[in-house]
This record gives sequence, C-alpha cells and structure tokens, in this order.
Amino acid sequence: MTYNLHQLQAFATIVSSGSLGRAAALLNVTQPALSRTIKRLEEDAGAALFERHVKGMQLTDIGAALLPHALLLLREADNAREEINAMRGLARGTIKVGAVGSIATHILPLAVNRVLEKWRNLQVEIIEGVWDRLAEGLVNYEIDLALGTSTEDTVDIVAVPDCRWEDYSYVVAACGHPLRAKPKLCLSDTLDARWAIPPKGTGPFEHMRETFLSHKLEMPNIVVQTRSVTVLKSLVAECSFLSWMPEPMYDAEQKAHIMSALPVPDIKAARTLTAFRRRNGTLPRPAARLLDELRSMTETANRTIGPT
Repeated sequence: MTYNLHQLQAFATIVSSGSLGRAAALLNVTQPALSRTIKRLEEDAGAALFERHVKGMQLTDIGAALLPHALLLLREADNAREEINAMRGLARGTIKVGAVGSIATHILPLAVNRVLEKWRNLQVEIIEGVWDRLAEGLVNYEIDLALGTSTEDTVDIVAVPDCRWEDYSYVVAACGHPLRAKPKLCLSDTLDARWAIPPKGTGPFEHMRETFLSHKLEMPNIVVQTRSVTVLKSLVAECSFLSWMPEPMYDAEQKAHIMSALPVPDIKAARTLTAFRRRNGTLPRPAARLLDELRSMTETANRTIGPT
C-alpha cells in the first residue's frame, strides 16, 4: 500500500491524544472528517487500526504494528522538509544531540563550535543526562545523536563504529579534603568517607563498581545518588563528599584548584565513549555534520593515545 502522510499524521495524533475528539481539536478538523481519514487508512491497510470504546480508542495489533513505521515516515518527511527549507534559506537547520556529562562539558562544545564556524546557518539543541535519558531521547526523536559510554546495540539504537574514543575516571575530592593529608593513601581509605555518585544502573555507577571490585573492595559509603552533575560537583567542592568522575567533567574546577583526583595509586579507570544513532531512518544532515566533526576529533585523539 502507498502511505498518505496526511492519514499517518491523523493516525499518530489519535494514538498520542487517546481519543478522536482530542485529536480532531489538535488537528483543527471536525470529528467526522477525521473519522473518514482514518477509515480510508484502514481500508488501505485492509484491517481495523483501532478498537472504538466509550472512553477512547485503543490500537489493534495491526495498528500497533503500523505505529512505529508511521512515526518513522512522519519524522523522515519532517527532516526532508527542514533540510530543503534550510537549503532554500527559508529556515535554519537544527542539530539535536544529547551527551553524558563529561562529553557535554568538553568534547561536545568543541565539536559544536567547529561545526558552527563552518555552517553558520545551523542551530543546536543539546540535552545532558545519563544513558537511559539519552536512549529515550533517541527513540522518541527528541535527539538524533547521543554521545555516551559504549554499550551493546539495541533493536532501536546502534553505535557509530568509527566515532569512538577513551577517557579516564578517578576518585574526585575537594582540594582541601582531609584524605589528602593521609600518607600512602589507598582506595580502601575512601570506603568510610561520604560519597555522592550517579544512581545504580547508570554507566558511572557500574564503572565505579567494577573498579572497586577489581581491587577486591565492596562499594563505599554512598550517601547521595543523583543524576545532576551540578549537585555532584557542589557536594564535592562544598561539603567534603567524594565522587567518581571522568577527568573532562571536572577539568574547569581542577584548573581553578577547587577539586581534583585523589592521589590514589593505580586508579586510572578507562572507559570507551562513542556516538549512537537510531537504527532505522536517515541521519538528518545537520546531525551528520556534527558527526563528521566528532569523527575527526576522535580520530585525532585516538592517534594520540593509541587505539581503544
């Protein structure tokens, strides 16, 4: 069958709003007109897409199967429209990207700056968060690229194999933390201190856990778990907490002599970072330009530190 974008938009709006009436209001059409549009789509599909109830409309199995394809087609049409309008000078293309904290504070700003120096008609939308937040943003088309810790591909999301690099994480403390005065400091000396880290299940938490296990240690006294980089840094700098951070995340504070890695021997835990995209559909040209710049930067970094 040939899909009609007008019909697919009506279909997707009914799904998101939950009822024919609310969808009609959102689309600024009458309910009978919207009902006829969906009926034509169902005739083309050869099956009912919704089960009608007093309280709303529920997807049939066939409707549920059609939904992800409909959303993909609608998004691709939007991408094409935006790109053509940008080329005609009628609009400005938008880079939509998400990143974990360490990338958002170092690599990503450099890459964005390089892209904007070459393509001054682009705009950028950035979200920062841990991986579950970025994965959700990719699947929901909130972002087109996600930059985070290397992980396994999923049904919806795949890594970009030639955009990969490493950084290193450390135990971080305020420059005046009492543990700095301890001679021959060991990782076990940090166990009873107060810790603030991202929550269990996030990449930083698991990375830290693996490091402690490699030293035959249990996890330390974790008092605060938060996804907020601002809160983590404040607890370290102002409240004598310890945390676990990759070096780029606290680079500015280190230069300002606010916080830095504790001098614990043999703690230089590497992690691999990479770019991710949706498995299906084309990558919008603005995002592709950012990806090209990231590839160039990571290639340079990998030549410097060696292959990951």
